[in-house]
Order: sequence, then C-alpha cells, then structure tokens
Amino acid sequence: MMLPELLALWHVALAEALLLVALLVAINGLDDLAIDSLWLLMPRHRRKPQLFAPTPPPESPSGSPSPRFAILIPAWDESAVIGAMLQRLLARLDWPDYAVFVGLYPNDPKGQAAVAALTDSRLHAVVGAAPGPTTKADCLNSLWRAALAEEATSGQPFDAIVLHDAEDVVHAQELAVFAAHLPQSAMVQLPVLPLPDADSPLISGHYIDEFAEAHAKDLLVRHWLGAAVPAAGVGVAIDRAMLGRIADARGGAPFDAASLTEDYELGQHVHALGGRGCLVWVMADGQPVATREHFPASFEAAVRQKSRWLTGIALAGWDRIGWRGGMINRWMLLRDRKAPMMALLTLAAYVIAALLGVDELLRAASPAAARLPPVAGAVTRALLWLNFALLCWRLLVRALFTLSVHGLTEALLATPRALVGNLINAMAALRALSRYRQALRSGRRLAWDKTSHRFPGLLP
Repeated sequence: MMLPELLALWHVALAEALLLVALLVAINGLDDLAIDSLWLLMPRHRRKPQLFAPTPPPESPSGSPSPRFAILIPAWDESAVIGAMLQRLLARLDWPDYAVFVGLYPNDPKGQAAVAALTDSRLHAVVGAAPGPTTKADCLNSLWRAALAEEATSGQPFDAIVLHDAEDVVHAQELAVFAAHLPQSAMVQLPVLPLPDADSPLISGHYIDEFAEAHAKDLLVRHWLGAAVPAAGVGVAIDRAMLGRIADARGGAPFDAASLTEDYELGQHVHALGGRGCLVWVMADGQPVATREHFPASFEAAVRQKSRWLTGIALAGWDRIGWRGGMINRWMLLRDRKAPMMALLTLAAYVIAALLGVDELLRAASPAAARLPPVAGAVTRALLWLNFALLCWRLLVRALFTLSVHGLTEALLATPRALVGNLINAMAALRALSRYRQALRSGRRLAWDKTSHRFPGLLP
C-alpha cells in the first residue's frame, strides 16, 4: 500500500474514532448535567444541611432508653487500627444503649488480641468459623447471627443495625441522628468525609472531591426522585425489622457472602421491599455529623479498592440485581453501571488527543497528509465544543461541592485531582474487567480484596 493510501486510511480511522468518542462523552456529560439540573430544582431545604440539637433519648414503656443499636464492624487483618478505633468509639459515642460486634478470624491472632485488650461490656468479639479472608458480607453475616444471639440472651431486641469499618472515625452524635430519622426511613446513611492526607493530596485527596459531589448532590437527588439510595457501608443504619425481612428472604443471612459490594446491594434490597433509604446532612456543634476516614494514599491501593467497587457494582451487580424498579431506578442503575465504560472512554479520549498531535506532525512533515481534510468535521467540532463546555461545568461543579464541604484549600485541588482520578478509574476498570473474567472462567468466588487502613493519631 502506497503512502497516500496509508495516510488516507489513517485519516478515516482517526476521524471516525474521534467522532465516536466525542459522541459518547457528550451523552455522558448530558447525563451528568441532568443530575445537576435536578439538584438545582430540588426544594432548598433538601439541599441544605439541617441544624441538629441532640435531645434526650425517648423512654420506652418499660423505662429503658430506646432505640437500641447494634454496631457491626468486620475486621479482617485490622490489628493496626481496630484497637484505636474501638477505644475512641466507646469513649465518644453519645448514646446510652448500644452494643458493638467486631468480626474477627481464627487466623488473625493480632486482631483478636487488639480487641481483647479493651474491656467494655458493650463490646463483643465474634470469631468466625472460617479462616480469613472471606468476603466482608460473610463476616457481616456472622455478626448478624451474634446480634441475634445477644437479643435472645438479653431479651432486648435491637431497633436498628449500624455498619462501620475498622478505620472509621465515628461522630459522637451519630446514633442520635439515626434515632431521629429512622422512624421515617428504613435506612439512614450519613455522609462520608475522607480525611485530607498531606502526604497524598492528589491520590488520597481525589476521594474528597468524589464523595463531596456524590453525597452532597447525587444521593440527595436519588432520594428526592424515590430511587434506591445505595449504602456506603459505613455510617449507615438499617431498621432491624427491615434487615430481618431481607434475612428471611435470603435464608437467614441478610448479606450475600458472594457479594463484594454488600453495602450497595443493601440499598437496592431495602428499596425492593418497599423501604425508603435516605442520606441526611445535619450539623452539630458547627460540624457535619458524618463518618470520617483515611482513604488509600498510593496509586496501586486506590486502583485495588476501586476495582473491587466496580466489580461488585457495575459487573457482578448487573448479574445479581438485574434491572429492577421503575424507570427512575433503572436510570440510576445505568449510571452506576456505566462507570467502567466511561473510565475506559476517558482513557481512549486521552489516547486520541495524543494521536491528534501525531496527526499534526504528519501534516507538517508530509504534503500528502497536509492535503487531507481536517480530522474533525462540522458535527465532530460541534460535539467537541459541547464537551469542552460540559467539562468546564463539571470541573466547576466538583470544585464548588468540595468548597462547600471541605473549604477553599481542597477546592483549589479539585481540578488537578480530576485528572488523577480519571487515571485511577481507568486502571481500576481494566483490573475489574480482568478479575471478573477470571472469576467467570474459574467459577471461584472472589475473595475480600481489602486495602490497608490507617487511623488518625490525634483527633478532637
């Protein structure tokens, strides 16, 4: 094939690829813009955090304070953080009646020792029968059974089940907020606020921007529209009767041990049974009542964590949950499941941008290439301008939500962190697709691909 033919083939292939990617990026951008528009249309009181004044817990007819909470904390290989986390939780949590169940493993003696070093009647160490790692859902099922056994022993049923992780910084008023909102909702989620990391402002910091936008906008829109609100797995309370119904429907285990994202599926199950989930923003003593924690600080750890999320939500979740609910809920499922494709599409856009640079070099070096028409036709140019406008809007919105939740310093980093986040998400999508394909071929259950956790040393 002669040089002119090769250049013509190159031109056609690049032009078609650019048009396809530009079209898909525009569709995704308009989808995100629709959520932004709905957030702006929401009643103002739904968008603003509410002031919360703690009140004494109500008294039940028997005279004991209610409601009663069971806090479940799965802890595989968490000896580095579980002791400090539990010590702070038990010292700070401002509620008179709760029990903490910590899920441990027989092959994790350090974790068992860290929990055994704490002496508190509210603390229950639960060592499962199977060696770790299993899935987090499997560990939660062991904790659920332990909570049922405690109910039978004490004769006092729990009113709600609260989920936390071993690295969580729990707000003192958390249970009081749950008590105020659970009568109206079957599941109550508190915001998750990633802690800033001075040693990893871009990698660990990009979670700050993602959670600020997701928990201060996206999940509020889902609640307003009546769609399922996915649980974050931490800082979430589920009505005891609702979780019991889910357990009964699943043969006694409320969490599917084969799931990697049992928290996400929990919100879907609650919605399918007619329950309402919500995310609440309330302020106490000038601070949001929220769960704070450190997120992965290295590129590899962030990719591992996000690949587990993508595998469980976008890949396995498609098979496990299907497309349940009405059109609004299916739209939200589509938004969740498009994540791997959009992450790879973003990577493809970066590659095409580099190829456009190569095309300019070819045009400068070869008269035959210079005579070819522009790569971007009229339709493609219109899409590119639309995508540029949507990108500017997206970066502005993300920075504004980060500003509203975390302040100016973090908001200024939101734009450079968007590039870092795109790279992490693309690598996570590739890893998720590879792991899921291997699991389908081998027929083996995916294990708990957890990341190492950190607990902050000094906290107010």
